[in-house]
Amino acid sequence: MAGIKKKSIFGKQQRYFSFRRLLGFWPRQIRYYDLALRHKSLSLHNADGSLQNNERLEFLGDSILDALVADVLYHHFENRGEGFLTTTRSKIVKRETLNKLALDMGLDKMMVVANNTNSLRKDIFGNTLEALFGAIYLDRGYEACRRFLEKKILEQLLDLEAVAKTVSNYKSLILEWCQQYHYELEFPTHELPREEEGPATPPVFECELLINGKVVAKAQGYSKKNVQQQAAERAWADVQSGKLQ
Repeated sequence: MAGIKKKSIFGKQQRYFSFRRLLGFWPRQIRYYDLALRHKSLSLHNADGSLQNNERLEFLGDSILDALVADVLYHHFENRGEGFLTTTRSKIVKRETLNKLALDMGLDKMMVVANNTNSLRKDIFGNTLEALFGAIYLDRGYEACRRFLEKKILEQLLDLEAVAKTVSNYKSLILEWCQQYHYELEFPTHELPREEEGPATPPVFECELLINGKVVAKAQGYSKKNVQQQAAERAWADVQSGKLQ
């Protein structure tokens, strides 16, 4: 079909082996994992007209990942305070980190997604990783999610000590930079229209970071606070590269 990018794994047996390599265990209910990899741009339609895609699993996985990371950090940094732990958790679960982890794991090669500009923005990879945690939780439970985080991410892809030392409050950095040059800074944030109505559909927020009235960065996500930080981080990257002066 023209204009469609369908990166799926054909054949049930092949899919089982692919998920075994990815997860480190055999799936019991492969349908959860298939759904976790299905982007809304290629949603399936239920008999009642509702859509099947990974957004609900993403919503579930987002909460599970927050709790898992908090638990891991609490035990790893035994002598550090609440502020440090909160900041470090935000660095791990922020969209840019999850996007990179998803790409490092090869989730982009397994996704089922329409090939168009909007659906291929980088954020979908981190969203898919969150959906994968939701699938693991439904299939195997919380402890399986913990083992996946520890064995497949923390031991192979993410250095907690290095993450803890990175900058986290990009809003403060971009604010200080704007004050230095007497620029006007705004973070207008609004809720996007929902494609599906209902209590199970989480709100999605978009932040546009404006400097002197001009949009220089955007971000989308489930938390107003997080999308503002994400937009600020993107703007700060442009400051560091010299693109934004």
